[in-house]
This record gives sequence, structure tokens and C-alpha cells, in this order.
Amino acid sequence: MTSLPDDRIILSAIEPLVLDAGRRIVEIASEGFRAEIKADESPVTRADREAEAILLSGLRRQFHAIPIVAEEEDSAGLAPRETGDVFFLVDPLDGTREFVRGGDDYTVNVALVRGGVPVVGAVYAPACRQLYLGRPGFAELVEADAGHRPLARRGIGVRQPSAPLIVVASRSHGSPATEDYIARLGSVERTSIGSSLKFCLLAAGKADLYPRMGRTMQWDTAAGDAVLRAAGGLTRRLDGAVLGYGAGTVAGDEPFANPHFIAEGGHGGAAAPRGTDAALACSDGA
Repeated sequence: MTSLPDDRIILSAIEPLVLDAGRRIVEIASEGFRAEIKADESPVTRADREAEAILLSGLRRQFHAIPIVAEEEDSAGLAPRETGDVFFLVDPLDGTREFVRGGDDYTVNVALVRGGVPVVGAVYAPACRQLYLGRPGFAELVEADAGHRPLARRGIGVRQPSAPLIVVASRSHGSPATEDYIARLGSVERTSIGSSLKFCLLAAGKADLYPRMGRTMQWDTAAGDAVLRAAGGLTRRLDGAVLGYGAGTVAGDEPFANPHFIAEGGHGGAAAPRGTDAALACSDGA
């Protein structure tokens, strides 16, 4: 492969794509849509497909040499099975169940993986117009205006944990194993939210742990994981190893399935900077 642009350039190129995809999702929510059920029994809408088309068109135009694994192309059997060392992971609408129900905690996700590590990530929550960006040494929250254009920016970082721990869990995909893990932590505060915003809660210093003992795919997690790592956090498998990305990480499962994992905020990394006190609007009432 030819030499790649700097991570800063890649993230700058991804930002307008996820904002544009988010704008289209919100338009479709207003226009009305019909949910379909895929072979894996998960829902899909034209918002998923049109958002993915926006993202893939932009990525392929600017980074034609980098393979892309995207959720809807994968469902259609069109995604590559092998990607090499560097590739994009794309989830055009993470939290489709929340979107179909009329909820607001759904996201647009794009990540660049290099050497098994999600190094660049963008997570956009269109309903509350909050964009989370991350690359090594840099994590940022961008507030967008009603036209889904950048309005204000501030740095974010994880917090150092204190009692009681704040644990974030899936709104739609709980499991007995996750409940057992949380129970063994003792006295904790708990919040529930959909989509990759769970990683963003940790990255913004609003929570401490996100345990997930249930099935996920790499496009579900890579962008949020990249933002979390950029903010000073980390995601580990249950055996303590750092969560890796690439085809075949779970023996006997689909190529881009994840093992169970625990995402951590302050594990000894950076602490949240002063002034990073923005609430996650999409988590209100969770």
C-alpha cells in the first residue's frame, strides 16, 4: 500500500462525512421510513443504507487504497473477508432499534484500524448534534448546529474512578453475564444508553466502566473505542488483553465479531481536562 495521510488529515476528512450522514438520517426520520428485518434478525432501514452510501462514497473517493468493512455491505456479502493491516470500519447507524423506536441515542461511526488498533474514530449522535472525535493524543467533543455543521469544540478526557463507580450498560442488549459482573462490583451508580455513546460517556469523563458480555461486531465498537483510547481509556477482553481488531479475532464466529469486553475510563491514563463538563444530551433520562 502507498503511504497513508497523517491521522490528523484522516480525521479531518472523516468529520464532514459523518456529519453529512447524520443530517440525512435526521431527514429520513422526519420523512418516515419502514424497518426491515435482516437475516440476523436485526432491523435495518433506508437511513442505514443511505447513510452508509454517503460514508463509503466519501471514504473511497479520498482513501481509495484503504479497504472498508461496513455493516450493510457485510450483510449483503460485499465486504472484504481479509483487510490487511490498515482498514476502515463503518457502522452507518448504530442503535437502529433506538432509531426505529423514535429514540435519540443512535450514532454514525467511522474508525480507522492500524495494526489491530482503532487509531482514528468519529462518533456522531445526530439527534443531539454531538460529535466525538479521537486520534492518538487528541480527543474532542464537537457541538453541531441545526444544519449539522461544527459550532463549538472542546477537549475531553476520562476521569479517574472514584466511589461509587458509574457503570454504563446497553439499553437494548443486556445479558445475565453482564448483570452478574455489575452485581459483583458492589455499590455502583448505573446508567443505560444505546449505541456507541456508551464509549463516549467514558471518554467524556461521565462514567467509569462499560462491561459487555454479549455479542457485538467490530463496526459497533471501533469508532467509540478509538475515541475512548484517545481520551485516556482502554478496552480489554475478559482475559485482560487489550481488545484487538481484524478478521478472525473470535474463533468459530464471523470474521469481524468481537469477544466479550470491558471498556474502562480512568485506568491510569489521562484525566478529564478542566472545563469538560458538557452533558450528553442523548443520555438524558437514561
